[in-house]
Amino acid sequence: MIRPLLISLAFAFSTVLTPSVSAEPSAAEGASKPAPLISATDLANQLDQKNLRILDIRTDKEYEAGHVPGAVHTPYGAYRGPAENAGALRPEADLSALFSKAGISPDSYVVVTYAGANPTDFGAAARVYWTLKAGGLTQLSILDGGLQAWEAEGKPLSKDTPTITPTDFSYHYNKDMVVSTQEVAGYIKNGQAPVLLDARPSEFFNGEKRVDAAARYGTLPGARELDFNSFFRSDKPILKDTSEIVAIVKEQGLNDKPTVSFCNTGHWAATNWFVLSELAGNPNVKLYPESVVEWSRSNLPMDNQPSRFEVLKLDAKRALN
Repeated sequence: MIRPLLISLAFAFSTVLTPSVSAEPSAAEGASKPAPLISATDLANQLDQKNLRILDIRTDKEYEAGHVPGAVHTPYGAYRGPAENAGALRPEADLSALFSKAGISPDSYVVVTYAGANPTDFGAAARVYWTLKAGGLTQLSILDGGLQAWEAEGKPLSKDTPTITPTDFSYHYNKDMVVSTQEVAGYIKNGQAPVLLDARPSEFFNGEKRVDAAARYGTLPGARELDFNSFFRSDKPILKDTSEIVAIVKEQGLNDKPTVSFCNTGHWAATNWFVLSELAGNPNVKLYPESVVEWSRSNLPMDNQPSRFEVLKLDAKRALN
């Protein structure tokens, strides 16, 4: 059962912080905001746009084999936390250096490109998009379908590494987009939790499966599930049409409710955040980056926890696999 939704002032999602990356008005201020998804054809037609910066988040080997012309390589690992919890926020100094080296400015139009092999792969692009937006960037898109769609449409690939003039980009997290373990625990303790939306497949939500980094099985107290796979087409590893996505979100009653999206390490959760916030237009969505891995290592309560005997059986099964 979902706890009654009592929205506290502490969870005032409507507050908008001024991006700290620049005190001066953006050069793109007043221009129309790009769509959160861009097709291969539309991106190909904009490759000569002066403020365009394309980020390729695939592996070194994939990038070197061919990428969208002009794309800068910033591998997904550069956006992730340590091995014990990949969902942990990357230090602001690291992201400042990463984006400065990539030639990003506050008025850059940044397009994230990824492999596009499967729905899980999209989560990487969504997490990077979220990271960029949380750092104050406002002109953002993800290449719809990734490099798989780009190649399927016969668009050119390049093996050249572009020459980039570094910028002086100072990255600071917009705290209005982030929720910590302590904040979530406070919401639950005070009976003021927003919708806690578990993006993981059912076996994780039901306490039948866990990732190695998680200490316990189960989900957050009072959480509800919405498998991130629900938003993808069955015949292709791409998102459903926006109209279908909006219909799903409305059917779930999530089109305007304050919501915290979580999963194991904030990867699948980034997809649900992207869908609710960027495609369905819910302005009251936050990401819990550390998610269940962090939560499970504390002494905080969890729902759907199996008995000790069941845990032994599940752990034995995991060991065999």
